[in-house]
Amino acid sequence: MKKVALFGAGRIGCIHAGNLAALPGVELVAVSDPVAASAAALAKTHGARVDSIEAIFADASIDAVVIGSPTTTHSDLISRAAMAGKHIFCEKPVDLSAERAEQCAALVAKAGVACMIGFQRRFDPTFNEARTRIDRGEIGNPEMLVITSRDPGAPPVEYIKQSGGIFRDMLIHDFDVFRWILCGDGDEAAWISANGSCLTDPAIAAAGDFDCTAVTIKTKKGRLCQINTTRRAAYGYDQRFEVIGSKGMLQCGNHRPSEVTQADGNGTRIDNPEAFFLQRYAAAYRLEIEHFFAQLQSGGSFRTTIADGVKAQRLADAAAASASSGQPVVF
Repeated sequence: MKKVALFGAGRIGCIHAGNLAALPGVELVAVSDPVAASAAALAKTHGARVDSIEAIFADASIDAVVIGSPTTTHSDLISRAAMAGKHIFCEKPVDLSAERAEQCAALVAKAGVACMIGFQRRFDPTFNEARTRIDRGEIGNPEMLVITSRDPGAPPVEYIKQSGGIFRDMLIHDFDVFRWILCGDGDEAAWISANGSCLTDPAIAAAGDFDCTAVTIKTKKGRLCQINTTRRAAYGYDQRFEVIGSKGMLQCGNHRPSEVTQADGNGTRIDNPEAFFLQRYAAAYRLEIEHFFAQLQSGGSFRTTIADGVKAQRLADAAAASASSGQPVVF
């Protein structure tokens, strides 16, 4: 039985707590959150106790921690968990600074603990099927990737102010998908150009951020990736990509509440995409936690590592620099 502590009792913490509670061989024993009422409610729901950060790291019976707290806490909690000898699952990103993320990776390696970063899109059944077909050579050599990643609405401006900006907060998932889909043979980004605008809410611009972006990446082997994002998709959570290879193409479409198409005298109608990421990636969040503990048990390798977190962070930093300067960044 693996005993686990959870940092964060907010939206993502509740998702992880429910998935942990459903896993055989795993016991959620402690929850920590600065909002006492949230920690108490979540702990009560799953039969855990409320504990402090210090008490969790001092408890030798706790094998692993799941970090679902705000981004600004991630690198500190990863570092402290590593020094305490706890295995680590942490939501993206590792940190808002690539340099700090690299320091965390070095500390994790020195401590010899496992550390997986929560890039849940790699575990989405639809996206993962595309990667499986690429690995089987069904479309030949992947040459171009087009990612559409659109939120139905922006988070509160107060969140945006401390998020690190849209490239580090929202697009970091897309940068990881780029590496996962186009760079499976060891290829890496060689050049990146990014532009951003604020078209949905002037308060976001006042906070120093963008709400719409367009990014182009070229790899060392000449592959191309285009990423388009917006924080205002009136029709739902729009998450899809298309990868073009030397022998064909793969398209990964949206998930919908139902797959029913209705046609009548008024026209043809289908459901809009799922409302938001909690619905779209429900299976992916469950599967990534299952993977983490399965690999801990078997000693196998993790699908997303802290090294992946560092590399996605470098792309996010470069995109932010490109959008600010108006010039591409060469790696």
